Amino acid sequence: MTQTNPIVSAEWLFQHLDDPQIAIADCRFSLADPELGQQQYLHNHIPGAHYLHLNRDLSSPVQRHGGRHPLPDPEVFAQKLGAIGVTSPDVLLVVYDDSRFAFAARLWWLLRYLGHDRVAILEGGFKGWQAGGYPLTDAIPRPSEGIFIPQIRRDRVVDIETVKTRSPLPEVALIDSRERDRYLGNHEPIDPIAGHIPGALNYPWQEVTDENARVRPLQDQVQRWADIAGSDEIIVYCGSGVTACVNLLSLEMAGIPNAKLYAGSWSDWCSYQVED
Repeated sequence: MTQTNPIVSAEWLFQHLDDPQIAIADCRFSLADPELGQQQYLHNHIPGAHYLHLNRDLSSPVQRHGGRHPLPDPEVFAQKLGAIGVTSPDVLLVVYDDSRFAFAARLWWLLRYLGHDRVAILEGGFKGWQAGGYPLTDAIPRPSEGIFIPQIRRDRVVDIETVKTRSPLPEVALIDSRERDRYLGNHEPIDPIAGHIPGALNYPWQEVTDENARVRPLQDQVQRWADIAGSDEIIVYCGSGVTACVNLLSLEMAGIPNAKLYAGSWSDWCSYQVED
């Protein structure tokens, strides 16, 4: 198996469901109802898929600073990856959600951050799979006994001090991935302060896909980033380091692979402003 595209179709996944070198992760989640995604998974999911919860699996506990979804502890998360079948560099992990990649892209980025490049997102997500008439099940797969060994790429992530130091430089592009109203400070449904980090440019993450969670054409991804493609450094953030990963996927597809995630994002940034 040589599949390396960051996006796979439902048809492709259906044809490879029995491939022992394929692992599948269901990342459905709702910020408004944190248990909804797992309840949906227990009702039905793609055969062979394991469930990973945004708060419990793809993040570590919230602290005073660090944002609403701090990155998971690498060793703890590595154990979870081994348990869902990511047990060698040859395993391809296919991830999906039902939110236009909002949560699946977080897992996609985490795998690459931990040194595992064989990870892809299901185009169309769960709804696309379901609409295509592909099989569903409520059977929970057994955990694997394999081991995942992380090889952390620390240059893929930055903290608040790096953002403060680097973002004012003309050769650095700082990208805010939230919808326009939140970027402008007109609407802030989650964090205690509205607005954006000074100097940030707004590239809403929803622009990466259409309303059916299908990736917009490659030429659109390339054109989308044309104005900043020549930057020496690109730092991407959102509210809590989750949907920013959709933009990191888009940048990767556009041939700009070394963009960095400000993992704490706006929720970390404004946590210090609240103290002032």
